[in-house]
Amino acid sequence: MRITQIALIFVLAVACVPVLCDHEEPPVLDFGTPPETRSRFAPLDDVRLLANGLLQLGQSMRDFVQRTKGQINDIFQRLNIFDRSFYQLSALANEIKEEEEELKKTTVALKANNEEIKGLSEEISSKMESILQEKNGLNSKVEGLEEKLGQLSLGLVTTAQAAEINSLRNVIHSQEQSIRELLKAMKEQSEQLSLQQMKIKTLEGKFTANMLLFSSSEVPALPTYQTSSSSSTTMNLPSDCNELFNRGERVSGVYAVKPSNSKPFMAFCDLSGDLGETVVQRRMHGTMNFHQPWERYENGFGDFKGEFWLGLQKIRSLTSQGNLMLHIQLEDWNQNRFFSDYAFYLDGAERNYTVHLKHLSGNLPDPMNNHTGMMFSTKDRDNYSQQDSKCVRQLSGGWWLSTCGDTNPNGMYFHVRPKGRSECRRGIQWRSSPNACFSVKSTQISIRPLTTNQRLLEESSMWVAMVTEI
Repeated sequence: MRITQIALIFVLAVACVPVLCDHEEPPVLDFGTPPETRSRFAPLDDVRLLANGLLQLGQSMRDFVQRTKGQINDIFQRLNIFDRSFYQLSALANEIKEEEEELKKTTVALKANNEEIKGLSEEISSKMESILQEKNGLNSKVEGLEEKLGQLSLGLVTTAQAAEINSLRNVIHSQEQSIRELLKAMKEQSEQLSLQQMKIKTLEGKFTANMLLFSSSEVPALPTYQTSSSSSTTMNLPSDCNELFNRGERVSGVYAVKPSNSKPFMAFCDLSGDLGETVVQRRMHGTMNFHQPWERYENGFGDFKGEFWLGLQKIRSLTSQGNLMLHIQLEDWNQNRFFSDYAFYLDGAERNYTVHLKHLSGNLPDPMNNHTGMMFSTKDRDNYSQQDSKCVRQLSGGWWLSTCGDTNPNGMYFHVRPKGRSECRRGIQWRSSPNACFSVKSTQISIRPLTTNQRLLEESSMWVAMVTEI
């Protein structure tokens, strides 16, 4: 309709031109078919279709924005809940530590009092023995005097003899009085000892309860890799920390890695040496409880900024790439540092992560040689029980146990050097000889590639072993 009106106006304008130009010819109106004109505008249906599409797109964008806002609010709520829980846990841990320090001080004081009481008891016992000896001597003298009195019963008792008898009676009476006082003091000391023992048992119970409360508190899981929508980002991740080192990174810290045929995960990379090392375990101050169940050791736990265990699944994915070395670093209570290197491979979950080791170098004894071919064990899964052992019950933490603890870097952390052998075996230890226990203050276990010389050494030893078997 609009096109027809435009054409009509155009014809009327053409008809009016002669009049304006003073031509005598009357204007002739030609109402014939207007010339065909091509529209510069899209058809109305296309415009409506485009408008509907834009409206639907706007509605979808509004819904997407609303959903995103809801998800963001949900994430903030969860973060607030996590912050509150973490703050409460930190406050509880601080209270437990304060109570633990008070209990330790009280226990030390009670032990000192107990030592004093023991000394007094020993002194009283020695005095009692001397008094009893004196009493026996006096009894023998009395018996002798009674014999003399019997012999003199027919005659008169002299004044000197009577005086001697009276003096002996007085001595015996005074000795009996001293014995009664000593027995009374012994009874009081025994009551005090019983009271002290009850106090010590009560304090030990409180201390055990606090330790159980602290150990049963939720151990944090390691941070997970946040999956990106871009597949190219995942494909560009390094397979381990050494590849990250080869790319030029030199700052140690937490990075995302993706071993071949594995999902990406976060790991702590030690890039301070001549190779990049993927750290799988670290102990330094005892703030993390390593007496954890199988699931925790399989998935990993702890804090990358402090103490942690990377997880058996992740360690297995790293070793499946082949030609790797287990680098173990230890520090004793005198700040002496030691290391030991092993050619390292780990089986999968179907074989309970059986470990295969071959000692390469180091300045430590080699108790790990007894651990090769052993399955991993934890407090709720004793894979060493087929040898009729109760190692998991006797020791602490999860490890490839062999002969009840040749080595156990995941044992209980002691803040002071253990004194007894049994206490040492329950803690972080490295067995230096069959009858010795080498207590350790801090550990770091990492995985890095074998050097060319180490690889040749391993291959040559394998050939030697094959020739020996032949």
